[in-house]
Amino acid sequence: MKILAISDVPSKLLWDESVRKRLEGIDLILSCGDLPKKYLEYLTNFTTVPILYVHGNHDDCYDQFPPEGCTCIDDMIYVHQGIRILGLGGSHRYRDGKYMYTEAQMRRRIRRLWFQLHKYGGFDILVTHAPAFHINDFDSISHRGFS
Repeated sequence: MKILAISDVPSKLLWDESVRKRLEGIDLILSCGDLPKKYLEYLTNFTTVPILYVHGNHDDCYDQFPPEGCTCIDDMIYVHQGIRILGLGGSHRYRDGKYMYTEAQMRRRIRRLWFQLHKYGGFDILVTHAPAFHINDFDSISHRGFS
């Protein structure tokens, strides 16, 4: 399975007339947050594969007008061709924002997923905006993993 993972900055390689050709052979698109709604909707015009997304710390605008043709997988397990995909968007809280969490809030979110994790026997892919702690995380608080 070929998966395209995108996040934060729209790729110029996908934001031009060659997008259809570049998406050939892709089986699934995973958006890890903070991409413009119009960019995700643009991609839906050139592919029939699912576009799954989690919220980034700047995605409050998705609440009233989510990207059409895309599926939010925050706080759930989505199964695609037998692959179990867990969505856990958001970032560390550094100001007020709907998709910013304290360590305690993130732990509560994860505990609420226990039933789904048990039902599906775990997960294969974790889709996050802030990565797992010390796994490719950055110094910036919004891109540092939860512990």
